[in-house]
Amino acid sequence: MVQYQTQNKFKLVSPFEPKGDQPQAIEALAQGLVDGREAQTLLGVTGSGKTFTMAQVIARVNRPALVMAHNKTLAAQLFGEFKQLFPENAVEYFISYYDYYQPEAYIPSSDTYIEKDSARNDDIDKMRHSATRSLLERSDVIIVASVSCIYGIGSPEAYHDMLCFVTKGEEIDRDSVLRKLVKIQYERSDYDFRRGTFRVRGDVVEVFPSWEKERAIRIGFFGDEIERISEVDALTGQRLKDLEKIAIYPATHYVVDPVMKNRAIDSIKAELRERLEVLYKDHKLVEAQRLEQRTLHDLEMIAEVGTCPGIENYSRHLTGRKAGEPPPTLLDYFPEDFLLFVDESHQTVPQVGAMYRGDRSRKETLVEYGFRLPSALDNRPLTFEEWEERIGQRIFVSATPGPYELEQSGGEFVEQIIRPTGLVDPVIEVRPASGTVGQVEDLLGEIRKVVAKGNRVLVTTLTKKMAENLTKYYGEVGLRVRYLHSDVETLERVEILRALRAGEFDVLVGINLLREGLDLPEVALVAILDADKEGFLRGETALIQTFGRAARNVEGRVVLYADKITKAMRKAMDETDRRREKQLAYNQEHGITPETVRKDIQNLLGTIYEADYVDVAGPAQAAEEQEEYVEPRKIPRLLTKLEKEMKKAAKDLDFEKAAQLRDKIARLREMELRVG
Repeated sequence: MVQYQTQNKFKLVSPFEPKGDQPQAIEALAQGLVDGREAQTLLGVTGSGKTFTMAQVIARVNRPALVMAHNKTLAAQLFGEFKQLFPENAVEYFISYYDYYQPEAYIPSSDTYIEKDSARNDDIDKMRHSATRSLLERSDVIIVASVSCIYGIGSPEAYHDMLCFVTKGEEIDRDSVLRKLVKIQYERSDYDFRRGTFRVRGDVVEVFPSWEKERAIRIGFFGDEIERISEVDALTGQRLKDLEKIAIYPATHYVVDPVMKNRAIDSIKAELRERLEVLYKDHKLVEAQRLEQRTLHDLEMIAEVGTCPGIENYSRHLTGRKAGEPPPTLLDYFPEDFLLFVDESHQTVPQVGAMYRGDRSRKETLVEYGFRLPSALDNRPLTFEEWEERIGQRIFVSATPGPYELEQSGGEFVEQIIRPTGLVDPVIEVRPASGTVGQVEDLLGEIRKVVAKGNRVLVTTLTKKMAENLTKYYGEVGLRVRYLHSDVETLERVEILRALRAGEFDVLVGINLLREGLDLPEVALVAILDADKEGFLRGETALIQTFGRAARNVEGRVVLYADKITKAMRKAMDETDRRREKQLAYNQEHGITPETVRKDIQNLLGTIYEADYVDVAGPAQAAEEQEEYVEPRKIPRLLTKLEKEMKKAAKDLDFEKAAQLRDKIARLREMELRVG
């Protein structure tokens, strides 16, 4: 193992040395950070070891880092990789803690109120607390996060100020410690000892911290003095080690001290009075009554127990911020000199901008119809401009960086296009779309050649109708073929791709087959029909990403069917040829013979786009027809069974299965409402 010791902070442990383009990329990025460059871009092709390069840069500059990914599955993959590379440092995981999340919403056209419905993953909640705790206690921290890190959580000031400090030898009576624990939202549970609870046994208090999974804290009293503090196994009670002191962090990020709580209650009441005046003035009596009843109920719960369902909607009052001010987020927990990596930036950057708009639209309807106070609008993700203000030095990472990233980087980028496997970008060929034979018939002959060698084919079309018709025609002439487009649900899409890899069929037809992480080593041919019809899926970035689907197979090639070569085609082909020439030259110089990647089918695909917050519209209606009929009387029992399976899958970080079960649960709930 090669170990990189860096001032007793970040220690990178790996059996590999940087190779290919990695050494110059690492050096350039690290030097750029030292020189104070605000933004840099790493143009790294898939399979070139971008994660290893990021890790090397972090170890070089020795600064806490945030790695942002645009979906949970990619974040989980990155978390695992960084955890292996930095076993002695604090590598944390911060994503939405919902296994299933249906946001609160109101649909005026059908007078339908959808109550917030969610299932929280206790393990992920623990990891979120572990992430914020690490940021407040140490500097050798790497947080891998989805875009949920720009959503509001409790302020770091309140979170830190509400710490319960316990020191060996301190004179304090047991009941005072218990009151402190209750104040920071720990529940007393003498029998069901779980995370976020405490139990009392005579002069011994045991606390199960919010950031732990298997260890608890045992505090032993002798009269009014703390005699011993120990870390114990939460299940067996076995003492693991003694501690001189411990800081117990709050059980929730939305914790407030009594003074701030009372101030928040007064502030909420004042806003309620103002809003009711507006509603009565507009003769919205039903909305006014609804808002008053709901808000007063929440206020009563906050006053009595310190929290209520949906307490995040009052976060502006609880944190003392003004109307319109951005909420505190994970970014506020980082020190000022933190380093940001935006992975798959061409996807992540647009998603950051889109989250605020989607959230705002839903909440404005809730406010208009009296379900929430206007301050609920401030429980939101950051706007794109607010996000930009809170990040310092950043590195965008993508095989196809967008205009924003390149503009931020001054039009320059650091290149990493050599793959350690020796695989090169595919050969590109242009053939006429019309003519004597035509693209459909010409492609048929090419497909048969590829399939005869045991390889697979991807075909992209312009429309759903064409995908379906082409699939039908090829099926009639004897090919094993299936199609994939947006009407096919996310999890069924994953199953289709697995079936393609497993050889259950040979040809996959679709509109958009360029998803990042679509790793199909068996694909030796990618065919793009009507490649000269310029648009989103025929632009330079989309074409390069689609070409990349053939870069995992040593025989990989791309055929573009077009009657003319567009600017986008020319740019994409020139860029691919440039990369290919450099890769071939490197292989020749170092005597490398490329080989097709061999990967396990079960664990390879990471293509599911698991958003942290789903749309109000819910899952696609087309999928409902694919479900087997369920008798209404059996729905409740089936829901209970599926929810248990979903929680287990999410606990195991199998988000593909969890999301599939979530979609089934959503459809069953809709069915239950209709028959009920």
